[in-house]
Amino acid sequence: MLKKKINIKLPTHFFLKGRWTIAILSLILLVLIVVTAYNLSFSGKIYPGVTITGINVARLSPSQAELVLSEDVKVPEEILLVAEGQTTKIPTSSLSLNYDFSASAHEAYFFHRTGNIFLDLYKSLIAPVRPANLPLIVKLNETALGQALFVIAEEVSVAPVYPSVKFSGGEVLVERGKEGSELDSITARQEVIKKLSMLDSSPVYLSIIPFDPTITEDEAASFGQRAEGLIGKTLEIKFEQEPLVYKEGELFKFLTPGKDYNLKEIAAFTESLAERINREPQNPNFIFEEGRVKEFAPSKTGVEVNKEELGKQLAKALSFLEDSEEKTASVELPVSTTQPKIQTGDVNNLGIRELIGRGTSTFRGSIPNRIHNISLASSNFKGILIAPGETFSFNDALGDVSAFTGYKQAFVISDGKTVLGDGGGVCQVSTTFFRAALKAGLPIVERRAHSYRVGYYEQDSSPGLDATVYAPTTDLKILNDTPGHILVQAVFDAKNLSLAFEFYGTSDGRIATTTKPVVTGVSAPPEDLYVDDPTLPAGQLRQIDFKAWGAKVSFNYSVEKNGETVYEKTFLSNYRPWQAVYLKGVGSTP
Repeated sequence: MLKKKINIKLPTHFFLKGRWTIAILSLILLVLIVVTAYNLSFSGKIYPGVTITGINVARLSPSQAELVLSEDVKVPEEILLVAEGQTTKIPTSSLSLNYDFSASAHEAYFFHRTGNIFLDLYKSLIAPVRPANLPLIVKLNETALGQALFVIAEEVSVAPVYPSVKFSGGEVLVERGKEGSELDSITARQEVIKKLSMLDSSPVYLSIIPFDPTITEDEAASFGQRAEGLIGKTLEIKFEQEPLVYKEGELFKFLTPGKDYNLKEIAAFTESLAERINREPQNPNFIFEEGRVKEFAPSKTGVEVNKEELGKQLAKALSFLEDSEEKTASVELPVSTTQPKIQTGDVNNLGIRELIGRGTSTFRGSIPNRIHNISLASSNFKGILIAPGETFSFNDALGDVSAFTGYKQAFVISDGKTVLGDGGGVCQVSTTFFRAALKAGLPIVERRAHSYRVGYYEQDSSPGLDATVYAPTTDLKILNDTPGHILVQAVFDAKNLSLAFEFYGTSDGRIATTTKPVVTGVSAPPEDLYVDDPTLPAGQLRQIDFKAWGAKVSFNYSVEKNGETVYEKTFLSNYRPWQAVYLKGVGSTP
């Protein structure tokens, strides 16, 4: 059987299409060969068109480029900074300026070698027609540069005055603030580095940024209203025996013109308070000799203030004072504690275990003789022990008060007058002792108030919490009705002009309460009295007595134990109005 031959004839365009494909593939191959050859020719070398601060490093290896840079680059001697028309020359030696030529050369080498294949291919191909001038890598002392810019900033900047409120003369004063300006230090640093990296000797013009914190009249009025809402109000931070009390003037700094609180001021306050309160745990020291404690330091729990929590509670308390009619807001100081290894009760068998009461007073403005007498009198009470059931006499412990026992002359009240006498200031000590006894919840057997209100005793306290002594007629007596001995410690602080009495013993769970003193019958002091004194030169005045307003003051004192009142007493003080007396010189002028 014969097979029939079949002829297949392909169209002409098919052959043409195949030829074009081969041509295109050949062209691509040729381009790849050329590009590969081009890139291989720069293997280990910097691509064309690359300079560093104008220095040609193309076709060089990084090590060769490093050598060229080290030979051609000269470190500038100074850099000029211009701000507000003032030019400052900074020697580059003061900045420890140098250049990292090795890093700069490698930066140039890798400029076209980023690791992105397509980007690197593109950049390498256009390198000959698109040159790149790269900066040098700068090495300098950042701290020195910062200090130099700080000095310039101090000269050209104007500190803004932020809005604030203060309490003066019984009224709220609002400061709306004032505009200021400051050096743009961040941009200044960047510009300095940029100039140095490009070996550009032209001046660096520094930017001054205006800053305006001022508030409008309406905002100032609203700000003042916030402050007025705090007038007459106090914040108490309770910690251990004595609360820390802050009044309206001190609270104003936490306010802002808006509705929020000044977080910066709150943070500064909590930081300052933490520095004051924080302490390490302390083991006790107790040396008992001849019926008296010679050396004593109680065990103390280590304390660390939780500043973040305190800040939150502070803001919450301020909000409470603003939004309510309450006059006082109290905050328990948030702390973490660490117990000492040894407790006070472990080193004695007298029942002295813990702090049961603390009283304080201040005496700012006292003359040196008065301060001396307070220190001397309080030193007689260090280490004194009051036995259980004993009635303690302040005068007996104080002893003789005269020049023979070291006391100096200062003002005392005698026969209805304020005169210089030995021991002026002793009543500061008895007043502080009285306050400690109240805090400890002890029965007050005998106490007498002063004849008139003494300013020293009202510096940190309401009127009526004072106690005068004058042997042998006027004494201060307390009863120790606790289960153990009471150790008395006086803490005299000459730097802060303050005195504290601390009573240590055994707590039996008693709670002492004193009501806020009630002031009635206020009467103005008599007119000033001027007495002719021929011993003083004519025209000279010398004040020998000081005016004080009269008043009747009372407060209630009660002691509760196991839910029952075991002691209560009302203290009355009748202060006479006191006249200021001046000696007027009528003698001959020397």
